[in-house]
Amino acid sequence: MKSTVLRAVLTSSLLASSALLGGQAYAKTLVYCSEANPETFNPAIGTADSTMDAAAKTIFNRLVEFKPGTTEVGPALAESWEVSADGKTYTFHLRHGVKFQSNDHFTPSRDLNADDVLYTFNRQRDANNPYHKLGGGAYEYFNALGMGTLIDKIDKVNDYTVRFTLTAANVTFLPGIALDYLSILSLEQTEKMVAAGTPELIDSEPVGTGPFVLQAYVPDSQIRYAANKDYWRGAPKIDTLVFSITPEPTTRVERLKANECQVAAPPPPSAVADLRTDPDITVLDLKGQNIGILGFNVEHQPLGDVRVRMALAKAIDRKAIVDAVYAGAGTVAGSVVPPAQIGAVTDAGIDYDPDGAKKLLKEAGHESDLKISLWAMPVSRPYNPNAKRMAEMIQADWAKVGVKAEIVSFEWGEYLKRTASGEQDAYLLGGSSDNGDPDNMLSYLLSCDGVKGGSNRSRWCDPAFEKLLQDGRVAADAKHRADIYARAQAILKVEVPVAPIAHSVVAIPIRKSVLNYVLDPFGRQNFAAVDVAE
Repeated sequence: MKSTVLRAVLTSSLLASSALLGGQAYAKTLVYCSEANPETFNPAIGTADSTMDAAAKTIFNRLVEFKPGTTEVGPALAESWEVSADGKTYTFHLRHGVKFQSNDHFTPSRDLNADDVLYTFNRQRDANNPYHKLGGGAYEYFNALGMGTLIDKIDKVNDYTVRFTLTAANVTFLPGIALDYLSILSLEQTEKMVAAGTPELIDSEPVGTGPFVLQAYVPDSQIRYAANKDYWRGAPKIDTLVFSITPEPTTRVERLKANECQVAAPPPPSAVADLRTDPDITVLDLKGQNIGILGFNVEHQPLGDVRVRMALAKAIDRKAIVDAVYAGAGTVAGSVVPPAQIGAVTDAGIDYDPDGAKKLLKEAGHESDLKISLWAMPVSRPYNPNAKRMAEMIQADWAKVGVKAEIVSFEWGEYLKRTASGEQDAYLLGGSSDNGDPDNMLSYLLSCDGVKGGSNRSRWCDPAFEKLLQDGRVAADAKHRADIYARAQAILKVEVPVAPIAHSVVAIPIRKSVLNYVLDPFGRQNFAAVDVAE
């Protein structure tokens, strides 16, 4: 992924606190203390929650979207749709009068229509599309979730009707296209920016149909948005939205308490109890929809040897790690599938066993000579609040069985880019579910398509596992799907491409002055309907 950003010089009013951002021009301002820079402002080529919060949920919309606070798919840019009897054809009817935003370099001449939908999908699925390689041409989500092989063709029936024909019936298709990476882009903007020789502006100065318009971005500082007065769902109640980029969790807590921000990304687990006692703050909890993992790049030897992977997994004391890193807000994971989802299993088969780890390493011929790099995220994430601390504990555990680990880290966007290209040996990462379905996490982290797309950072591709993923996408019966995913997890238990570490309870603290905030079941931030008390 290429991280292209708008580097604007902000006035002192942008850098001020929320109190100073008030006044007649911006009667209502909400400041969100976010945890990291976005990789880009184009959801199609991003993967991080920080990107989706800053771009997809603010600037864009999808054909269909999850109803606030639920996993139920509802209308969005498509006001209605029909599904054929065989489940292979979806016909979407677009809303009329939906306007794209304007910025300094682009003013739309028309409303949203079918051409924008075809462009959004075909840019990602068709390597021959003239815009496929823009922004680096890496579409991790699209590839990982198998959209390229699932969609047979897309037809423009008329300006406001689009028909998707699938290669097979698929129960994950509708929630799949509700995901943020399929935010609908403006074909007209792309055409004009490419013609002007400035294609990078598509990703750094985006125009969408969403509730907020990007005004300015200073990396490592702030992102500023203005309310979209022409938003098709009605103008937001807040006039100005500011993302105050605050990677340090304890600093986010301090700023929230001082009312310098009104909503904050997850605090350190150790701070949650204190926040609950603050009369001006409400802490909302989200359980069971994420996974923190330790992954192994099987293309880097000797990690291609399952005995080595199993040994490294068994050598770490996951309970001690969870106790230290999650501080009561996490549980030891039995699988990469979150426990709230169908088919989730509870035993990963990697209980702490340093003696067994030593035996396996000896069998594999690496009794005392194994040296590997261990990559750790530079930011706190809902599924891993302190990757640096976790890496240090893993490093110490591995040293006890004769393995030397060098801890490596980079800036967040660079970390994602380098791990997607496979530079790492072992790595810490994870994710929050996008739609509550086990296919989402399993496919993104471990599918064969994900190897090509970069989301499968273990570079592990197993035909039997892949067949089960495909079977799960077609099966309609919930019990049958649960059995399919249980069998898929049984393969992971034997092959250990990743070691599941923990599922966390995500805490989102908000000030009580914030009105209409709805906790997203997948941990994302959406401020379209939020208001603040005057």
